This record gives sequence, structure tokens and C-alpha cells, in this order.
Amino acid sequence: MSHETNKAVVRRFNEEVIVKGDRRAFEALMDADFVNRSAPQGMPNGPESMWSTFQNVLRPALAGLEVTIHSQIAEGDLVTTRKTVSGTHAGTLMGIEATGRPVTIDVIDIVRIQDGRYVEHWGINTLAGVLSQLRS
Repeated sequence: MSHETNKAVVRRFNEEVIVKGDRRAFEALMDADFVNRSAPQGMPNGPESMWSTFQNVLRPALAGLEVTIHSQIAEGDLVTTRKTVSGTHAGTLMGIEATGRPVTIDVIDIVRIQDGRYVEHWGINTLAGVLSQLRS
């Protein structure tokens, strides 16, 4: 697949899966053997762990959830995306009750795409800092 096609897969995942919570899109874009290389040690790292993160953690906690993609770089079968996940803290987020405050999580993801599907993911984000700010 071309670099542009792979970047489009990642954009689609962000819009349809993360923002909209579309299970059909998730199943179409996620390989059954997917591995999240950034999952905390001892935690599940397969496809359902990714779905759970968006569906059970972020989406319920952040009203008006948006993903803004700032830049993407593709090389071989890898797509690196710099993005911001934002919304209003309207539900419990990792044990922190709703504050009504705006939340902005900066993210850099690297996704390996094979046949138009996510097969591996690495990522870093500022969620820990955001949680610290919400606690104060």
C-alpha cells in the first residue's frame, strides 16, 4: 500500500473509531493479531484493549471528544502521527470525577499498517500530566 493510503487508514481510525466510537470501523481497521506495544506491563495489549481505552475510558469522560491531527509521516509500513485529543472533562477519567474543565492530551503514535489494518502500535502521550492537573 502507498504511504498516502496508510496515512488515510490512520486518519480514518482516529475519526471513525476514536471520535465516533464506530465498532464496524474498528473491526475493519484492526487486525486480529494486533499488538499495542505501549500497553502497560501486565495489561492486555490486543485489539480489545484498544477498543476499551476509547470506548470505556476516553469517550465517556470527554464530552465533545475531538482528535486534531497536526502532522503525519509515513515510511515503509509505518505511520507516525502527531495529534491532540481534546474535550470537556464531563465524566470520570481514570478515577477523577468530572471537573467540567477542558482537557487536551498531546499524542505521538506510530502504527504499523498491513493490508489496510493496524497490526502494531507504539505511542507516547501527556495523559499523566493531564490527570495531575485535573487533580489539582
